[in-house]
Amino acid sequence: MFKIGDVTIKNPIVIAPMAGVSNSAFRSICYNFDAGLVYSEMISDKALMFSSSKTLEMCQSLENEHPLTFQLFGHDMDSMIEAAKYLDTKTNCDIIDINMGCPVNKIVKSNAGSALMKDKEYAIELVKNIILNVHKPVTVKMRLGWTKETINCFELALGLQEVGVKAIALHGRTRGQMYEGKADWEYVKKMKEILNIPVIGNGDIKTVDDALAMLEYTKCDGIMIGRGAIGNPFLIKQLADALNGAKHDMPSYDQRIAMCYDHAKRLCELKGERIAMKQMRGLASWYIQGMPYSAKIKNACTSLNTYADLEKLFGDYLTRIHENEL
Repeated sequence: MFKIGDVTIKNPIVIAPMAGVSNSAFRSICYNFDAGLVYSEMISDKALMFSSSKTLEMCQSLENEHPLTFQLFGHDMDSMIEAAKYLDTKTNCDIIDINMGCPVNKIVKSNAGSALMKDKEYAIELVKNIILNVHKPVTVKMRLGWTKETINCFELALGLQEVGVKAIALHGRTRGQMYEGKADWEYVKKMKEILNIPVIGNGDIKTVDDALAMLEYTKCDGIMIGRGAIGNPFLIKQLADALNGAKHDMPSYDQRIAMCYDHAKRLCELKGERIAMKQMRGLASWYIQGMPYSAKIKNACTSLNTYADLEKLFGDYLTRIHENEL
């Protein structure tokens, strides 16, 4: 257990913000599997200020989604402050996070995401002014730096701590690395040693052993799981069990398929069947990762149009597995 400001996080399992994934349907599943804290998708300050219906929808949450972090991205001082005030007063999130980690071109070309790390003084001033205008705890998710030659995460984090940031999540890669190579946990370890606020380690957490190894090596307060939880929320419960000294079982094929159905139903309820099933085309294939002869089924997922399509495809697949026809 640790605290971010006045918000209590019951365990160190933190689920990362993931575009196109971290909506209410996914977040509620994560909480059902015992996550300590879950982030929203990235929310654009400009889109929020222009009252984009899609962005306003991203700011909705369910009753069982607490504690919840809404993550904001942008660069402009005025619009970031106004967007943060909106999240503070007009949403049910518990924590506001400022994104300084996203490496994708469409984000950094507007000087947002990890591009903010290129101007440390401005980044600190931006967050300072956000903190002065909101009541909820403010956190920052960052990378090591823009490139390996310009690593500045320690100086930036110390400055952010000084102006009132309540926690730092550190991804152990530079922006230049994108998602390639190995995340360097040594920086997470050092960050924990120099800060007085909670540190959440991020990068290469795909198994229970990975998570336990990061906690042991870095002594960080939380470990952030990203893509490892897509199609595999069982990992969250397995880790929660391991932290409590309990045995964790691997899910059966039937359980994995049932969980995929559950995810699809939640998405249909949230977004309507047409949009939900377009999203499930990508998400469904994660649920059968590593299952026997799944490549052909994954290809078929790209043609899903209705929930009935999903049940037919995966139902037939499961039957054939049980009858050893694959």
